[in-house]
Amino acid sequence: MRALVCGAGIAGLTLAWHLERAGWDVELVERAAAFRDSGYMIDFYGPGAEVAARMGLGQRLRELRHEVNEIGYVDRDGRTTSRLALPPGMYEITSLLRGDLARAVAGQVRSPVRYGVTVDGVEQDSGGVRVLLSDGTRRDADLLVGADGVHSRVRELVFGPGERFLRHLGHHVAAYLLDDEELHRRVGVRYRMLTVPGRMAGAYAVHGGRLAMMFLYREADPAAPADPAAVLRERYAGLGWILPEVLRRCPDPPELYHDQVSQVEMDEWSRGRVVLLGDACQAVSLFAGHGASMAMAGARVLAEELGASGGVPAAAERYAARMRGPVERVQRFGRRFVKWMAPPSRARIVARDAVLRLAALPGAGRLLVGRLGPGADDLFRASPRRPEA
Repeated sequence: MRALVCGAGIAGLTLAWHLERAGWDVELVERAAAFRDSGYMIDFYGPGAEVAARMGLGQRLRELRHEVNEIGYVDRDGRTTSRLALPPGMYEITSLLRGDLARAVAGQVRSPVRYGVTVDGVEQDSGGVRVLLSDGTRRDADLLVGADGVHSRVRELVFGPGERFLRHLGHHVAAYLLDDEELHRRVGVRYRMLTVPGRMAGAYAVHGGRLAMMFLYREADPAAPADPAAVLRERYAGLGWILPEVLRRCPDPPELYHDQVSQVEMDEWSRGRVVLLGDACQAVSLFAGHGASMAMAGARVLAEELGASGGVPAAAERYAARMRGPVERVQRFGRRFVKWMAPPSRARIVARDAVLRLAALPGAGRLLVGRLGPGADDLFRASPRRPEA
C-alpha cells in the first residue's frame, strides 16, 4: 500500500512512522522550503505523550523538556502582580518547543520528505488517488493524507475554501526565539507574562541561553498582516518590561511565527481515499492547548484503523468517529478559556490575578491549574479507544 502525506509537521510525521512499521510505502511533501523549527512552547501530555512513549521517544523528550517552576504576571516595570508556583512533576506536564517535538519525531521517520512541494490537484476513484504536485510531478497512491495545517491545501482542493471551516477566535499569535544570555538569566525557569486589555506578551528561558517570546493580541480581521514584525512593534509599543529590547530584535518570517488563532470545524474528515489529519480538520487553538497531543493521537488512531479490515474509506470513517468527540470537547474548553488567557478588560485582569493569588494557598493550586492552566488534561489521560465490535 502506498500513502502520500501532505505536511511534514507533527501529525504527518507521526502517521508516517506508524505506516512505515505497518509495511506501507510512504512519501511526504511539505510546502515549507525546509524543516520548520518555528512555533511556541507547548504543554505536551495526555494521549500524545502516550503515543510518543510507544514510539520510543520518552527519554528524548525528557532531555528536550524545559523546566517551568512558576507562572507569573508582571507589570510594565517587571514587578510581579500574581504568580503560581509549580512544584516539579506535580502536573505531569512536559513543556517543549513545538519545533523540538517535531524534530524528535522526524528523527525516527525513514520516509523521504520533499520540501518546497505541495498538492495542486487531486483525482480519485475506487481504485486509488492521483495527485498532481506543485513541481509538476504526479503520484498514484492508495491514500492521500492532508496533514498540512489550519490552512490546508488538501482540504481546499477536496472539501472547499478554508473560510468555510475556520472559526476565528478574534486573536493573532506570534512567536520567536532570541539568543540572549542576560535575558535568559533574568526570566529564568518561569513563564512571565505582561497583559493589558487585548494584548499579552510572554517570555520563558529555554536551553542554550535563548529566550522564547510569545505575543497574543486581539484582532477581528483573520487575514495575516503584510509585515507582522511591524505590527508587533506597533501593538506593544510603550508597554515597558523587556519588550522594547526584544521587539527591536524581532525577526521577519520564517523565523517569526505569526498566524490567526482559529479552530477548524468540519462535518466530515475524509472523502474516499483522501483523509485529513491534525490541524487540517481538528485544530483546537492556542487557547485550548493539546494540539500537538491530539495530532499524535489522531495519527495513531488513523494508522490503527488502516490496519484493520474494510479498506481506506471505511478506516477513515472509523478514525473520525473515534476522534471527533474528544476534539470537540477540547475546542469548547478553548473557547471558554479565551477570557482567562487573553483578558479583554482590566476588570478581567484583576479577577485573573485574584484567582492566581487564591491558587497560592495550600491545596488550591492543583485544582485551579486543572481548571485554568494549560488545558483540560482530565479529558485525555488515555487515548480515545476503538469501539468494541
